[in-house]
Amino acid sequence: MTYVVVAVLGLATVAGLIYRARYGRLRASEGELPAGLLPADEPDGVVLLHFTSATCAPCKQVRAVCADLAGDVPGVRHVEVDADAHLDAVRRLDIWRLPTLLVVDRRGRVARRTVGVPDRAELRRTVTEVLAS
Repeated sequence: MTYVVVAVLGLATVAGLIYRARYGRLRASEGELPAGLLPADEPDGVVLLHFTSATCAPCKQVRAVCADLAGDVPGVRHVEVDADAHLDAVRRLDIWRLPTLLVVDRRGRVARRTVGVPDRAELRRTVTEVLAS
């Protein structure tokens, strides 16, 4: 019985460490956005597409990070999408948890994605890189 408890605690610890290491980290992604998800007047730049819901507490932090970056960097726009109202897009984009942030390039393709609150400096570097490409 003791071995089972130790094994379960060990697995839970490893799973928690993996989750913590990936939370808020931007990773490469691919995919086209479903039509009509972005407003028609998008600038020629990067869109921070933030999937949110009314009950998502970390979404407020993501909103603040994205709004600051969009205000500081020309060519960057922050767009929030209510995940509950756009379930087809959520399914097509394989979004399982909120907040999910997609960095969309000027061609309308998903360049990076993260689940959780991204690090401001890492998001700024990523946006600068996507803007340059």
